Amino acid sequence: MNKKGQIIKALSGFYYVKSDGIVYQCRARGKFRKNAQKPLVGDFCEFSIENQNEGYILKLEQRKNELVRPPICNVDQALLVFSAKEPDMNYLLLNRFLLLIEHLHIKPIICISKMDLVNEEEMKKEMKLYEDAGYSVCYLSSKENKGVEDIKQLFKGKVSVVTGQSGVGKSSLLNALDIHLNIETNQISKSLGRGKHTTRHVELVEMYEGLVADTPGFSSLEIVMEPVDVAKAYHDFETLSSQCRFRGCLHDSEPHCAIKRAVEDGLISNERYEHYLMFLKEAKELKEKKYG
Repeated sequence: MNKKGQIIKALSGFYYVKSDGIVYQCRARGKFRKNAQKPLVGDFCEFSIENQNEGYILKLEQRKNELVRPPICNVDQALLVFSAKEPDMNYLLLNRFLLLIEHLHIKPIICISKMDLVNEEEMKKEMKLYEDAGYSVCYLSSKENKGVEDIKQLFKGKVSVVTGQSGVGKSSLLNALDIHLNIETNQISKSLGRGKHTTRHVELVEMYEGLVADTPGFSSLEIVMEPVDVAKAYHDFETLSSQCRFRGCLHDSEPHCAIKRAVEDGLISNERYEHYLMFLKEAKELKEKKYG
């Protein structure tokens, strides 16, 4: 008997597929290895039931996106956790995350942790530029887990990942959301100013009527994208680019560019535009290296 379901956990060669409220322990048929294809957590699949709760994965449905770390696919949204202090807010890294996440058509939700360590008004003023650009921003405080209730409302009907700056309390946030998770956390190394990776296998956990990857982390931050894709990865850049004179405008040296005009008008922050130019240069250099 064949059924359809979603892979919610991968461990030691087994894939745990949830279908109609039941979890089946499955193996993948050899054809996946032959086709250099590997099932991932988040995959929707067709599988055969061999007995009461075991089976074989037969076919994977097309993915809408795929992350390298955590190895997961079909993600709807990413909570990008950045701290206001300890470590200091890193806007360059935030803009890099936003570029990569939006390129994969994943909705980013910016979460600023440790708000109790800074002047709240000033931090919210800095983040207003992102809110004005159409990004969702949540604020978290260590005191009484302030802001956690707002996060809970975001999960319904979505597959979410939690990622962001190292050492900002991603595991602590997940533990605050669900006390049963008990994800290992490491104290931030003050001398290094960053945290250590504490992640293990990947699993989608049911949380507030949605699914959340219990493994924080996101690597492959290299801009392995075509320059033209970098130019339209940010949703607000893509919207404005229809007003650029030239189709395929890279918003760099081209005249009559709507993005450059928006920077001049204060609609896009100068800092964010400068970061964009850095990412564009990186993509161009990678392309040159690849094709000589």
